[in-house]
Amino acid sequence: MSENHGEKTMQPPISEYAKYLKNLVPVDIQKHFALKPIFKELNSEEEIRNAIIAFRDFLVLFCDGLIKDGHLYAKPKKTNNPTDYPFLHNMTNLLVDIGYYGKLSENGNSLLIVEIPLCSAPKPKISAPALGECLRFLSSLGFSFANLDLNSKKLELPKILPFEVSFPDNPALLLGLKVMSVADMELRESRRYWNDHYLLGLNYRLILAQAPDELMLLRNFLNPLPGKVKEFALDLHDHFTKMGLTCAFSRRSDVHFAYSLVRKSNQNLSEQDIYQKRIWEFSSSMKHGYCLVIRARKTEKYSAVIENFPLPLKAIIKRGYGCDRKLWGERCQGSCQGFRLPLNIELLEMKEEIKVWLDNEVKFSK
Repeated sequence: MSENHGEKTMQPPISEYAKYLKNLVPVDIQKHFALKPIFKELNSEEEIRNAIIAFRDFLVLFCDGLIKDGHLYAKPKKTNNPTDYPFLHNMTNLLVDIGYYGKLSENGNSLLIVEIPLCSAPKPKISAPALGECLRFLSSLGFSFANLDLNSKKLELPKILPFEVSFPDNPALLLGLKVMSVADMELRESRRYWNDHYLLGLNYRLILAQAPDELMLLRNFLNPLPGKVKEFALDLHDHFTKMGLTCAFSRRSDVHFAYSLVRKSNQNLSEQDIYQKRIWEFSSSMKHGYCLVIRARKTEKYSAVIENFPLPLKAIIKRGYGCDRKLWGERCQGSCQGFRLPLNIELLEMKEEIKVWLDNEVKFSK
């Protein structure tokens, strides 16, 4: 689901990526949910929900910290992945290690750290200087590290172990970090990549015994957009799920709500399989922003309908989609993913025609 097509470009400042991440932090958390058995030994459902909210609030603080001071920790570089920030990889993975391996105190006010595997010899993935940098950034956000001299240039394992971590402003955060780290390490559907910022997405659906409220996930995703755009997107979701399309949500550095025709005989398809069968999707990425992406393959069967569309939309459809380099001799823009339409106010001028377009694509895909 990545849009990495091998072309190196100058990435934006990490502060810009932080703004993108902040937009994806969910505003609403389900009020009631049942937990998977693995979490019930950690605390009650009510306390874990409060902890997830505390972790959500920390993610906002984390993004604000990067927006303000991120330039001190990460300089833009040429890369084929615009979200490839080593500092952010180190931060994400350090937080997971602290949460997963840390031992909560009885009152839940601290985590005892006796190991950080990613920083351990013989081949640490987080170097000693990088570890110090990450701990100092966390300290600036309100974390406290007992018995650690954060100004020392020799924060090397195992010399600094064990130590205690706390978050005095809201201790519930530590339980939230523990829960989300367990989910990240043990329950994620996809392979755990070193440079995957999964934890920062607050994918709390992984801890739920039942599938989360799909509509709430979509509303959270659409939250930064103008009201009329949100209404249009929610109308499309309602219309096409009632028509029988399956909506599959996925998140790594990009976010996707993919809509696919899934036969009754294939109800147990994986998220990836459903995504591959998508007819259209809402997506958000650092590179393209919020988009409606239509993977239309049957346009020749309703060409007469397309002729009645406004000229700008008709021109887009007639141009087709595919590899930018092979078809048009242009640099890669990810056009192989489908017709990419920015999800903005301007799109509303064609909203009725887009709905008709999707209706026909679905009709001829059955």
